Amino acid sequence: MTVPLRFGYKASAEQFGPGELLEFGVLAEQAGFDSLFVSDHFQPWNHEGGHAPAAIPWLGALGARTSRMLLGTSVLTPSFRYHPGVVAQAFATLGSMFPDRIVLGVGTGEALNEVALGITWPDQKERFARLKEAIGLIEQLWTEDDVTHDGPFFRTEHATIYDRPERPVPIYIGASGPAATRLAGRRAAGWITTSGKAPELYTDTLLPALQEGITAAGRSADDVDTLIEMKVSFDHDRERALQDTRYWAPLALTPEEKTTVHDPREMQRLADALPIERAASRWIVSTDPDEHVERIEEVLALGFRHLVFHGPGADQRRFIELYGTEILPRLRARHPA
Repeated sequence: MTVPLRFGYKASAEQFGPGELLEFGVLAEQAGFDSLFVSDHFQPWNHEGGHAPAAIPWLGALGARTSRMLLGTSVLTPSFRYHPGVVAQAFATLGSMFPDRIVLGVGTGEALNEVALGITWPDQKERFARLKEAIGLIEQLWTEDDVTHDGPFFRTEHATIYDRPERPVPIYIGASGPAATRLAGRRAAGWITTSGKAPELYTDTLLPALQEGITAAGRSADDVDTLIEMKVSFDHDRERALQDTRYWAPLALTPEEKTTVHDPREMQRLADALPIERAASRWIVSTDPDEHVERIEEVLALGFRHLVFHGPGADQRRFIELYGTEILPRLRARHPA
């Protein structure tokens, strides 16, 4: 099996309310995007002007309004404010309603989304252990009846998911470090990471870790979809393309600067102090479509097969239209189906 090359749209749930975001999703399908992935935050990065619609009901609404796109989370945390059994039930329902169109993208989580609910934020080792147990339990609930589970973090007693799709929903693991990336290679249908970091992180650390996991499990590279969220700011106006990245300045903070921050006000304060050059540092900022596509080709050359484009600006209709008319056709001409 050859993994298809896909070009997706990232729905900016931290930036737009659910109704407006839904319309952007519909427009994205009409513009020719192959997939749509949405984050699942309880709180946004920025307090002022921020949003945080719940991903699960939102995906149900979008599934009903679209017919072709692959839809998923990038990412949802199934190990703190959600019990894995609730996630299993919800995505089994989505998979039943929209067969072969739903992906469950999962990760170890962020303090920003969990501490507000009174959850004690553990170290990375525990977060990783929780994720592994949660994935195993979700998979068991999707394939077995009467599941009794008594693990280090989660329990079920005679649990059954009654509405399940014919083919289980694929699970993708979001990772920016080698351990979770190896886990994705060993057991996930896909691996999710983000662009804009040092090139050697991908070439020397993450992609080798993915291959290690694939090899250890006796799998083929074609068994794992390689998805990267591409941070792109494309506009005919250079200054507009640059300034559009300002809202997403929190993404330019280092893990050390933001991992334990759980208040959007503090996150916004830290991000607002960054110069625009650093805010834009993780984005491909360009005005020429051919130059923009060349920058994207550098990522495809690494071996990624699923690019999900995240435009930072407030005018998402403009971004979707520009990408649909100037960027996607150029990419498809270079990479015919």
